[in-house]
Amino acid sequence: MELIITEKENAARRIADILSGGTYDSSRENGVNIYEWGGTRCVGLSGHVVGVDFPSEYSDWRDVEPVELIDASVEKKATKENIVATLRILARKATSATIATDYDREGELIGKEAYEIVREVNDEVPIYRVRFSSITENEVQDAFNNPDELDFDLAAAGEARQIIDLVWGAALTRFLSLSAGQLGNDFISVGRVQSPTLKLIVDREREIQAFDPESYWELFADLHKEETSFESQYFYRDEDDNEAERVWEEATAEAVYETLSERDCATVVDVNRRTRTDDPPTPFNTTQFIRAASSLGYSAQRAMSIAEDLYTAGYITYPRTDNTVYPDDLDPEELLDDFVGHPTLGESAEDLLEAEEIEPTEGDEETTDHPPIHPTGEIPARGGDVSDDEWEVYELVVRRFYATVADPAIWEHLKVVSEVGDCRLKANGKRLVEAGYHDVYPYFNTSENYVPDVDEGEQLELTDVELEAKETQPPRRYGQSRLIETMEDMGIGTKSTRHNTLEKLYDRGYIESDPPRPTKLAMAVVDAAENYADRVVSEGMTAQLEADMDAIASGEAGLEDVTDESREMLEEIFANLADSRDEIGDHLRKSLKDDKRLGPCPECGEDLLVRNSRHGSYFIGCDGYPDCENTLPLPSTGKPLILESECEDHGLNEVKMLAGRQTFVHGCPLCKAEDAGEGPVLGSCPDCGEEHDGELAVKTLQSGSRLVGCTRYPDCEYSLPLPRRGDIEVTDDRCEEHDLPELLVHSGDEPWELGCPICNYQEFQARESDSGSDLEALEGVGAKTVEKLVAAGIESLNDLSDADPDAVAESVDGVSADRIRNWQAEA
Repeated sequence: MELIITEKENAARRIADILSGGTYDSSRENGVNIYEWGGTRCVGLSGHVVGVDFPSEYSDWRDVEPVELIDASVEKKATKENIVATLRILARKATSATIATDYDREGELIGKEAYEIVREVNDEVPIYRVRFSSITENEVQDAFNNPDELDFDLAAAGEARQIIDLVWGAALTRFLSLSAGQLGNDFISVGRVQSPTLKLIVDREREIQAFDPESYWELFADLHKEETSFESQYFYRDEDDNEAERVWEEATAEAVYETLSERDCATVVDVNRRTRTDDPPTPFNTTQFIRAASSLGYSAQRAMSIAEDLYTAGYITYPRTDNTVYPDDLDPEELLDDFVGHPTLGESAEDLLEAEEIEPTEGDEETTDHPPIHPTGEIPARGGDVSDDEWEVYELVVRRFYATVADPAIWEHLKVVSEVGDCRLKANGKRLVEAGYHDVYPYFNTSENYVPDVDEGEQLELTDVELEAKETQPPRRYGQSRLIETMEDMGIGTKSTRHNTLEKLYDRGYIESDPPRPTKLAMAVVDAAENYADRVVSEGMTAQLEADMDAIASGEAGLEDVTDESREMLEEIFANLADSRDEIGDHLRKSLKDDKRLGPCPECGEDLLVRNSRHGSYFIGCDGYPDCENTLPLPSTGKPLILESECEDHGLNEVKMLAGRQTFVHGCPLCKAEDAGEGPVLGSCPDCGEEHDGELAVKTLQSGSRLVGCTRYPDCEYSLPLPRRGDIEVTDDRCEEHDLPELLVHSGDEPWELGCPICNYQEFQARESDSGSDLEALEGVGAKTVEKLVAAGIESLNDLSDADPDAVAESVDGVSADRIRNWQAEA
């Protein structure tokens, strides 16, 4: 029996379909799907099924000093025991094994882990390695016809990264968490890559907070040629003979304004025309793809998750690449021809094929592992094969390929300088003469600014002079894509890890919102590291280790040499930390409390703080506990973010719940609690109305949730969900079947007809039953994601609602904990 091992379950299914010609059978072993045809079995892993960890004697945080972890031994442990057990069963019967994991450092390590599992139970079986950059029929068939061997140096580089990240992360995380007394689920996480990344974000926030705005003035006037008017701006020459528009002295600005206001015409003194070539963009590497996807509203993590699904399905090439030069064997004309006739993408392809010569653009980076990200020519059906989000990202990749083989755009620029006394005005016009690549890649701004054609010496009417007082603005926060670009420039992390690093910073509560903003805890952690161990947040240190791991991959360094060097670095850091433990702890504890404070408790005057329950949910509790037991509930899904805005009635900061795209403002928790109670009675309860006279009423809970529930609760628990937002109107129209009034929800311009609450809920259940899985009702969830969730034991919305987001994210590849919280909020 031939055994094929892929990195993910959906890759196994795709490869099985290609190699079997669609004739495979499937079965399950230990909850793992196995695909079989003609004496071949194919099984997918779930990324890393083996991880590195310390021996069990190091697991007690209170009994083991963090510094002891630096030189502790590291062992490998199964992280997905059911998959490992299944792989062992299959390996025992295998006559050959082929590893078909992703072709990069991480994929090679995952392949090596599979190699070692196979070897444990079958030390004679030949093991091959196949590599491909897209899971298409041609590439997969070619790869399996030309097998290779594992690259143990490349895998060792990935293993070194695992060990270094474990030792650094565990030792420093335990030190800071123990120093602050912050244990349990809310421990203070520190990492080799995430800490210098966090410093980037904190440094920018410090610049914003320290920014001292300066006042300046700008002047504008309208000029007219016949029936056409255009705006011109006052300018002068600064001390370096550069054109400047900002006037820094108010008296000067007012004098210019008076001069312009006294005149009714301006004389054209200079007309400058030029043509500019706007070259097409270069092919997508990972960073530029994330940047482009962010302009469509996708976070870095979400963009990469979608791209990985599209790659596994065979629609695009591997999305983790530094390459910006297409390989020689890519035929642009042949690939364009695959799209001819497509209802959405075909016309652009046909236009491009009319060119006499098709020559793709090239970037500065050329590597030999993977090509730039581009479509494969296998086109999915929107709404069938892929969700709307997946199609939008797929079309972005297709159109970026189109842009790289399109003509340049041509812009015509016209600069008109006019004179009013001793003051000068300028107007800059631009016009798109030839759209070029913009016709096929509509993601760049192509707005024009019309300025009429004028001649030197021409007199133009002058009207509507304006003097605008302005202030300089602080630097902008890094957006996710800009942050990833900066990390790349500084050598922090790799193309495969940078977006995951940001996700970890969100999950650990170090950053919030988008663009990312650091919490007070993040500011405190970076401040403590800078004062007592600045190498923890140094980009130079992590860039050096990344270079060392690259040296392992090229065979120029050994795994032990690099990991020993990293341990020595860490020992030096702990030598500086040891004497400052109490001071660091005090600093962190204060910041932790600042991040959670809403305002004074109305019962005792102590601080009300956001707290975690033992079940992982959040609530508001008094810092005076146990003397004061005052608590307030919060919505059951999402993470609370304390806003700067205060409730006028109670003096408490308002709360916003962060649950992915379902983020919403909860408001003042005390207001919500006071608003709770029963609203209008609608009619008889269908469960207990006849026997106990139970009635249904609109209810608002202290957490802000709303429902239609029985007035005899808790004796009768009958309830129906209602929308959280909008005013609910009980109409005079009644449901003939249930004798209940129909409801309207006023949210936005037009009211939403909810109708009879029982009928509405029954229709919802019917829709979910017809769809095959109620999970597909969630935003952005397609058939492939449902399969992943079901494989992890999440088969319905009820299962999802009860699940631990972090545990599900650990089990489901490509799905983050925040995304699961988003779905829970939606469900």
